[in-house]
Amino acid sequence: MPSPFSALWRRLGRRGAALALALLAAALLFTLSRYAAVSSDLPSPSPTYGHRLPTLVDLTLVYDRDALCLDGTPPGYHFLPGFGQGSHSWILHLEGGSWCRNFKSCARRKKTNLGSSAHMDSRVEFVGILSDDESQNPDFYNWNKVRIRYCDGASFSGTVQDEVKNGTGFFFRGQRIWEAVMADLLSKGLSRAKQAFLTGCSAGGLSTYIHCDDFRALLPKTPMVKCLADGGFFLDVEDISGRRYMRAFYNDVAWLQDVRKKFPRCSSDMEPGQCFFPQEVAKSITTPMFILNPAYDVWQVEHVLSPEGSDPQNLWRNCRMDITKCSTKQLEILQGFRKALLDAINEFKNRRGWGMFIDSCFIHCQSMKAITWHSPSAARINNKTAAEAVGDWFFDRREVKEIDCEYPCNPTCYNVALDEPYKQD
Repeated sequence: MPSPFSALWRRLGRRGAALALALLAAALLFTLSRYAAVSSDLPSPSPTYGHRLPTLVDLTLVYDRDALCLDGTPPGYHFLPGFGQGSHSWILHLEGGSWCRNFKSCARRKKTNLGSSAHMDSRVEFVGILSDDESQNPDFYNWNKVRIRYCDGASFSGTVQDEVKNGTGFFFRGQRIWEAVMADLLSKGLSRAKQAFLTGCSAGGLSTYIHCDDFRALLPKTPMVKCLADGGFFLDVEDISGRRYMRAFYNDVAWLQDVRKKFPRCSSDMEPGQCFFPQEVAKSITTPMFILNPAYDVWQVEHVLSPEGSDPQNLWRNCRMDITKCSTKQLEILQGFRKALLDAINEFKNRRGWGMFIDSCFIHCQSMKAITWHSPSAARINNKTAAEAVGDWFFDRREVKEIDCEYPCNPTCYNVALDEPYKQD
């Protein structure tokens, strides 16, 4: 039986059929163009709470014969130019990633992106405080943004001039990396900044405490210069076995990379590692500083409070990875850890121009994650996200000294549950 389309074809003839097909194609094209026009007005699909996909930013290497990563390769950064009203404002972010305390751990490290630019990604996503999406980063989205890669193992503070260990290739030159990267950025417009903001996360947060006043000194003509340390207030406290594990760790870092030179004001009767803690570094900072820290920092719970060597029976394993699995006794110890943090930052609470946001979450580094910086799932204190609190403080819209109540009081907290422990070199 012939199809209705073949019958239609015979009735129309070849010319008529060709005309009909042309009209059909035109109608289809019109329909598709209308759909495309409508679709272009819709938000792009994104896994990050309705925000568009993050911008990818290329790696720039800095060639300076004295500024070298652990393995001797050049350091680098990622730079995203600002636009509109933010074109003369700069935000620099110092990357984190723990430290290496001896040749063995530094040898492992220099085979990774944390010790060699040869292992760094050529492009990275800019999210959180570095995002150029206004909905994700309302106060700083259109600024010039720089992510400075971390490859020296000592929070940009090592001062050893010669190659170490008989020519086998260890370079401890974090201070020189800082200077070379800053010189490069100053030549690219940072020197003309009207506003500048130095930030850092984790070991990069410690770097921000260390270099905050250095940053201010580089920009004598810039009216507003401030600093933010995220998840970088590491505590000099006893662990669950009564040892000061983190002080011993920092002692090793300080001796290995001759870090003591960075802290001439540190008391001579103190161990070198003590000078490396933010509580000591911050005492001499004169530039306005913002302390962004969780009271139950998941990295510190694992490596400062309950390091593996202090827990031979592994009783803290579940608690270290998920705060909801902590016992009543462990929670009591965590509340004591929170109190130690509040005691340590108390002397900075009343400093003029300083700000803080201490939430009761089980997390580490909140400015570099879209979900914790400014999203529907971000923690709030007094109905403000970390992004809103930092923006209010930076632009002097209000005084920000936010300290949350004890866990588990804050239902807005985003608490991580780890599949495996954080690594410590």
